Amino acid sequence: MTMKLKTTLFALIIFQLSIVNCQWINAQPLCIPTVQEITPAQGTVEVEKIATVTYDNPELKSVADYLNKAWENTNSTSLQKKGSANAIFLFMKPDKKLGDEGYRLSISPKVITIQATTAKGALWGAQTLLQMKQTSFINSGGVYKRLLPCGTITDKPDYPMRGMMLDCGRKFFPMSYLYSLVNILSYYKMNTLQLHLNDNGFKDQYNNDWNETQAAFRMESDLFPGLTAIDGSYSKKEMRDLIRYAETMGVEIIPEFDAPAHSLAFTHFRPSLGSEEFGADHLNLRNPEVIPFLDSLYSEYLGGPDPVFPGPRFHIGTDEYSNKDSAICERFRELIVHLCNTVKSYGKQPIFWGSLTHAKGVTPVPSDGVMMSMWYNGYADPREMHKQGFHMISIPDGLVYIVPAAGYYYDYLNIKNLYQNWDPSRIGKERFQHQDPLIDGGMFAVWNDMTKNGISVGDVHHRALPAIQVIAEKCWKAKADTTEVGWEKWTNFASLLGDGPLTDEIGHKSMVQLKELKPNTTIFNGQSSIFNIHQIGYPYNVEFTIEWADEKPGTVLCTSERSTFYLADPVKGMLGFSRDGYLFNFRYRGKAGKRETLGLKGDNQGISLFADGKLVERLKPDVGYKANDKKSTYKIMRTLVFPLQQTGNFRSKITNFKANR
Repeated sequence: MTMKLKTTLFALIIFQLSIVNCQWINAQPLCIPTVQEITPAQGTVEVEKIATVTYDNPELKSVADYLNKAWENTNSTSLQKKGSANAIFLFMKPDKKLGDEGYRLSISPKVITIQATTAKGALWGAQTLLQMKQTSFINSGGVYKRLLPCGTITDKPDYPMRGMMLDCGRKFFPMSYLYSLVNILSYYKMNTLQLHLNDNGFKDQYNNDWNETQAAFRMESDLFPGLTAIDGSYSKKEMRDLIRYAETMGVEIIPEFDAPAHSLAFTHFRPSLGSEEFGADHLNLRNPEVIPFLDSLYSEYLGGPDPVFPGPRFHIGTDEYSNKDSAICERFRELIVHLCNTVKSYGKQPIFWGSLTHAKGVTPVPSDGVMMSMWYNGYADPREMHKQGFHMISIPDGLVYIVPAAGYYYDYLNIKNLYQNWDPSRIGKERFQHQDPLIDGGMFAVWNDMTKNGISVGDVHHRALPAIQVIAEKCWKAKADTTEVGWEKWTNFASLLGDGPLTDEIGHKSMVQLKELKPNTTIFNGQSSIFNIHQIGYPYNVEFTIEWADEKPGTVLCTSERSTFYLADPVKGMLGFSRDGYLFNFRYRGKAGKRETLGLKGDNQGISLFADGKLVERLKPDVGYKANDKKSTYKIMRTLVFPLQQTGNFRSKITNFKANR
């Protein structure tokens, strides 16, 4: 197939950097997060002349291999004692100034070096270099070149924990997306991904019936067959492999089982564990079977010679349990102590959602070796938790909670406000000293509360990427330039960098222009789909001329792992698409023998269909009703990140196919 593939990002960089010369921009490289120290020097290095990646310590091999793969121009890696011409040289040398995650990146005309105390520090130096390469287009006498300015960067983070939490309990995310997310987090030096692995929807969307209400436990279980969700789950091997891969990318996966609230998946499986007093989504803390059940669950995933969760931390949940009964509050606090001690017995650090102010009581909860997710000050008073000695993660709901298409919290974070006014020292309205030793860092959260709102993986990612960028910035360099000029410069950089070199979940790199789109053909040949999901993201235009044949219901135009677009959908035979378990269609059916030009315009609110330039229909958010109450509604999003990986077995002739942003 003859094809012309273009890169949107390339064009965007050319446009935005056309007036940039080959010096540091206001003494800063174009990267996120902003680096701590720079010493500029004379000269430049041509990106295309860098031919190899070398390293001096076997511990750096995975970093070298990643950099070699992501750099594109290089063709090999090798173990060497020192750097050489036209090479990137990684070396390990202890330096107290750099710490565990710091690095020193030196660019000279002869060699590029990255020094670090650890492999993770070297990886962060490599990510800075990759970002500089991505934004290195220079207008030199009307000719665009890739030139890196010479100089030295000395860099390390302000806070040791920088990350996000993803609610997989209410919405399943395919494993390939989790791999992509690890790559993207690493690209922005985010080192933590918390996976919320069980939860449930709200019963008012399910006829006020707990038995009908969505609930899911996303892990394969041998001890409790039937507990695993049937609409999407992760095998033990998949999770082990993900955690180990993430480790090579500098990202710690923190698994979370939420209990004793948000536990409907457990009570669906074993109804006797549920609470009649507080609702079936609460475990009954008066029931002596609850603790043995949770202990068995923990042993399945934390125990054994090859644990499913081999990482250093585990999150026990404890979010939003009822505090109406003082005796129950004591039981709740006792459970926290028990679960923390259980996690410690497996050699891991326990984390739990801050809840001790909400659940007041006399049962002491020791802070030694325990970390607390500080989400709402009414549930855990930050000053009091600080006084008690808890290590804290700043994840304040009113600032960093995304709940897609819910109508509360944020649909998209207020990125500008966070950039100018937030860093991990701010927990709600409380402000601590910068780099307080008990504040380990900051995170944002994606909660998929509205289980029937049609949100896609692509929609979630469209919300998550800018959040990743700003939280990365404010956790790495909290004191970045927050002026209006600084903000405008930063947001321009953010638009250039995207998802990084190994993935394109945001769908900004794929552009296609084909004279003819043939059936049963791979549109893109590329890396494994685990890193490269071929699709085009918001906002986009797709246009093609079609000479209609008689198409059977279920006839596919284009498909990818994430979605499918139909010339005739499987139910009504209309133009339509499916993704994330939803099927949507336009009120439009192709007529055999007709020739027309069809256009599709998609964005984060919906998708429009045009026939010969005239609008046929706009699919925009629909309305769903809670518990048959016509006054209580929620959105059903009808969006599509357009698939561009494989064509279907269609009979119609399709020409002049274009997909672009």
